[in-house]
Amino acid sequence: MSNQFDVVVIGAGPGGYIAAIRAAQLGFKTACIDAGRNKAGDAPALGGTCLNVGCIPSKALLQSSENYHQAQSEFAEHGIDVSVNGFDATKMIDRKDGIVTKLTGGIGFLFKKNKVESIHGLGSLKGQNGDVWQIEVDNQGEKSVVEAKHVIIATGSVPRPLPGADVDNQTILDNEGALNLTKVPAKLGLIGSGVIGLEMGSVWNRLGADVTVLEAMPTFLANTDQQIAREAFKVLTKEQGMSILLGVKINKVSNNGDSVTVDYEVGGEAKSDTYDKLVVAIGRIPNTNGLNAEAVGLAKDERGFITVDADCRTNLPNVWAIGDVVRGPMLAHKASDEGVAVAERIAGQKPHLDFNTIPFVVYTHPEIAWVGKTEEQLKADGVKYAKGASSFAANGRALGLGQAQGTVKILKDAETDRVLGVHIIGPNASELIAEAVMAMEFKASAEDIGRIVHAHPSLSEVLHEAALATDKRALHG
Repeated sequence: MSNQFDVVVIGAGPGGYIAAIRAAQLGFKTACIDAGRNKAGDAPALGGTCLNVGCIPSKALLQSSENYHQAQSEFAEHGIDVSVNGFDATKMIDRKDGIVTKLTGGIGFLFKKNKVESIHGLGSLKGQNGDVWQIEVDNQGEKSVVEAKHVIIATGSVPRPLPGADVDNQTILDNEGALNLTKVPAKLGLIGSGVIGLEMGSVWNRLGADVTVLEAMPTFLANTDQQIAREAFKVLTKEQGMSILLGVKINKVSNNGDSVTVDYEVGGEAKSDTYDKLVVAIGRIPNTNGLNAEAVGLAKDERGFITVDADCRTNLPNVWAIGDVVRGPMLAHKASDEGVAVAERIAGQKPHLDFNTIPFVVYTHPEIAWVGKTEEQLKADGVKYAKGASSFAANGRALGLGQAQGTVKILKDAETDRVLGVHIIGPNASELIAEAVMAMEFKASAEDIGRIVHAHPSLSEVLHEAALATDKRALHG
């Protein structure tokens, strides 16, 4: 192994591995250091939290649970007579693990293809030797040192701990434990109604668990446009049977060995519930463990995020940071785009990255997706806006799919007609939002979307109708 590089990336999650590949494409001698190991713990695993215990495995489980739900509840109306004899959770987990293994191996292939040197171990900054950074690699006690002209920190995030609720991934679970249950719990509690809480709740609710979500905030999906959030709350609770309690104060969590008891207050009333499993999903915090940040003077803010400027430069020369470990939304695609941008800045290029056009998705059923400003944010900022909305209820494609729930909402500047935000709850919202992102990236007006021909029948017609509705000229509503 060579120990001298132009660029060394610490972390091989969606930000780090993409940064390494792009740096190598630009002609830099590049290495990527990562300490991740597979589920069995017997081999390295690239891809970080997202690929191994986050975005990808959760979507695999969501699809399995949705297929089961459809076979039980929806096939009959299509004239399909099937007998559902049960559900094998172990097989579902095995399928999920197979997808993860395939994709982690794929990153290794991409590293070889692009001549990125993959180094297994925990990377930490030792200091500078002239203009060159020295990075120590600790591979289970075996230590070595590599040198780099530029360092990109992409160490991601870890679950935020809940005091008094120690995760053992047997009874009290974090995201990793929630993704590896091989038996459907009769009663499942989740603390937190963010993306992880809602997605994991959706999986096990569909498979037959009695799911209760305990959320500290008084508002459901507080960062989401509240018209869309209210619709989502109604669907998840009244129609799908999840119990979601807001404004909850957790007083005590007791691990009983084979169950968990949670004492809490809601609406001024003291309550106590016992669950077979409890998932703690109260957000994530930046992961700087082992970086040796304090010793080398790497600046962090009051919340533990590495401090960077608009271009992802840290306070240290030629040290950059991207992804969950810095400010901004903790999203894999945000990290990837930052990784590309930093590699290109090192090469002297001037890439573009607009945080206002980063899409957000919650993969419940129906899906929730948005980009840009919410109506609440526009009101708070004093922006004069107009809005238009259209429902999937009368959309031919949605009706054919049997998924006619949901709404598309478009917010625009009342004077310029420029699109300021798009919010969707409905089938394939994660895909539909791409058109909105494109529109906002290119400063489109609502009229631009309204004048584009959309295929019929397609789900995208609802976006078209919402654009027309901003000008009170919707054709189907």
